Parts: sequence; C-alpha cells; structure tokens
Amino acid sequence: MHAKWILAAFAAMCASCATTTSSWSADSSAPSVAAPASAAAQTPAWDFNATIIEACSCAMFCQCYFNTEPSDHPGCCPAGSDPKAPPRYCRFNNAFKVNKGTYGATKLDGAKFWLGGDLGGDFSKGEMTWCELHFDPAVTKEQREGISAALTHLYPVKWGSFTVGKDLPMEWTAGKDRSVAKLDGGKAGEVVLKKNQGMSEDPIVIKNLRYWGAPRNDGFVLMANEVEAYRTGDKPYEFKGTNGFMITVDLSSKDLEAAAKKKS
Repeated sequence: MHAKWILAAFAAMCASCATTTSSWSADSSAPSVAAPASAAAQTPAWDFNATIIEACSCAMFCQCYFNTEPSDHPGCCPAGSDPKAPPRYCRFNNAFKVNKGTYGATKLDGAKFWLGGDLGGDFSKGEMTWCELHFDPAVTKEQREGISAALTHLYPVKWGSFTVGKDLPMEWTAGKDRSVAKLDGGKAGEVVLKKNQGMSEDPIVIKNLRYWGAPRNDGFVLMANEVEAYRTGDKPYEFKGTNGFMITVDLSSKDLEAAAKKKS
C-alpha cells in the first residue's frame, strides 16, 4: 500500500467510531505534507512510532512502490479477465500497533488499529478508491485523535470513500519468522505473514525506500502472506501467497514544522 508520487491531502479521520464517508479534493501541485497553519495551531504536538503488519493483493514485492499501477498477475486480478487489459486493484490490510507516541499529554503506546481497503488501479493522481478504519476497543478518544493526526500525514492521499467502522478487538503478534494479526478473531480481517528465506536466517529487508509520508522507517521486512483477508462490510476479499511485509515508521509534528520552514 504505497505510492511515492502521492501529493494529495489525506481525508481527515474522525476520532469517534461513528461511520463517516468522505470525498476530498487535492492540490497535486503541493508536495508538502504540512498541515494548514490554522489547523496546526489547534493540534497538540505529537510523535508517532508504529509497526505495521501489512499485506495486499499485488505480487511480491508490491510494484506499487515503483509504478503508477498495481500488478496484473493472477493473484491480483479475477480469473478469466482479459490478459491484454486486466482490471487492476490493490486490496490491502494494514494492522498497526503503536510502539511509542504522544499527542499532547496523551500517550499512544500500545494502541492498535486496522486499515482495510482498495487503492484502485491508477495511483498517478494520488486518488485511491476506498478505505475503512477500525480501532481496537481499548483505544481511548484522546488516543484516536492522536492517531488520526499522524495518519493524516502518513497517508497523504485522496480517498473516494473513507469510513470509520465499528470498534473490533485486535490480535497482533509480530515475529522474526511469522507475524499474525486478526480483527475480531479473524471474522472481520486476518493477515498471516511468513518470512521469505534469504541467504542467512536473518530476514530480507529493503532499505532506503520511502513509505508514504513517513520521513523515517526501519526497512521493509519481506514476508509473503499465507492469507490476507478483509471479511467485513460489503466489499470483502481474500488473497493467499501475495505481497506482505512488516515495517516500523516514525514521524512527528516537528517533521511537519521542518518541512514547512524548508518550503517557505
């Protein structure tokens, strides 16, 4: 789930669990991810460091990081589709756990949340198809506000539809060889990743590759999925053996201030 050329503004996320749908405009001529001055003045200082167990329907490793379209291999596109013009999409599940973070006086440590959706078939304009967010019930209102502030800048895109779904319990276990995330015990969503074998027993890691709007990450730990499924709502999907990885991202409101100063 990524497109390095995305310059649009991310749909603002609501802090409650009520379902909302948004369609937002974007200024593709403005690559800065800094928030408007008025919004920045009202937002507490924040920092956000989180690890993502992530998978999508594209081939391993997701070409979305290097191209403006997702892959068109059989794992991505429906059987029987025209090989000369197959329908393209990138259906993803991103399971987050905050390692450490603050939003004003609120600690974000340990908060868990889930993003499922579809990036669509053309990323060149920074416009994605749909996304749904679920918080673990243990996440407080104040933590949701802090997470929303960070995600606004981590994923600076325009969504055709962005909804905040109901709270669902999350299981999240990251490991060197195997990582598992489940939403509502797997009834609503599931990602199981298995380490890709390298030349040694250490994980295969891609370094020096940008992840969306994060100025820092510790590298893409390649782990193809055994399953990645979103089983709730009216657009469920499930894939096996396609792209997966783990990554730890780090960003803060100070990065936005520095970017704004550099731009000015």
